[in-house]
Amino acid sequence: MPFASKLFAPLSIRGHTFMKILTTKQQQQRKIQTQPGFLAALDQSGGSTPKALAAYGIKEGAWKNDDEMFGLVHQMRARIITSPSFCGDRIHGAILFEGTMDREIEGKPTADYLWNTKRVIPFLKIDKGLLPESDGAQLMKPMPELSALLKKAVGKGIYGTKERSVILQANPTGVKAVVKQQFEVAAQVTAAGLMPIIEPEVDIHCPDKTKAEELLKKEILENLKALPEGQLVMLKLTLPTKDNFYSDLVKHPKVLKVVALSGGYPREKGNEILGRNKGVIASFSRALVEGLTAQQSAAEFDGMLDAIIQGIYEASVK
Repeated sequence: MPFASKLFAPLSIRGHTFMKILTTKQQQQRKIQTQPGFLAALDQSGGSTPKALAAYGIKEGAWKNDDEMFGLVHQMRARIITSPSFCGDRIHGAILFEGTMDREIEGKPTADYLWNTKRVIPFLKIDKGLLPESDGAQLMKPMPELSALLKKAVGKGIYGTKERSVILQANPTGVKAVVKQQFEVAAQVTAAGLMPIIEPEVDIHCPDKTKAEELLKKEILENLKALPEGQLVMLKLTLPTKDNFYSDLVKHPKVLKVVALSGGYPREKGNEILGRNKGVIASFSRALVEGLTAQQSAAEFDGMLDAIIQGIYEASVK
């Protein structure tokens, strides 16, 4: 799509066609709705950062404190984002950890660099981790500072948010509680002027994953029905056991996009399953960076990242 068509859209008034200028938010929503691509999840937080760095070839002991650890992971993310392979022609958006949002890339705030330099839409992970398991599920921890975080995100040019819970068992009570909490948080996100990505992850090792997915879809559809007319959400779901199981969510008028997490599947397996699910796009995290290391030369790193992005992109647009 030509760049100009991202900025302007036809407007018909009394039979005459004019071109209206789209706001940044409208451009970003239009990109998600109409252009092929996927989301890059670069939102590893405190608990998962050491594992992410280890996979990248930086072992524990290379940092003295959390500040140094987060500095190293920001270098890794900045290397990915600034790569010539990482841009808006194949990538819709990038999900950021709060610390990444607060830092800069090449002298620009991260969200600003993503959109204005790369045409990649910035999203923010807002949950603060999970509560212990109850009724076969893990709800999100309380977020007393969510209002302030959302206000900050709006000020930094963030388009949307992502919040994760986990379903471990096909337990109707637990699934219902997860979806209820997710939509409550989504309402707060929407009220702040941001697009919520609802992420009720079904663990791929769930003993009856198929049943858990049936319960989850039922609850999501019930909650979508209760949304006000014209209000949209995005859904981030585990790759389903049955191909195209979420097709009615993909087509739902209140769902902007359904994206899939890799959930622990190796990238090749994740791409294979994703490619069989029409209309669902990737939002991979670990699978996106699998094989990238700090020790690779610029040419090696960029070449591998290009191949990774192309593979995920192709699976997302099948």
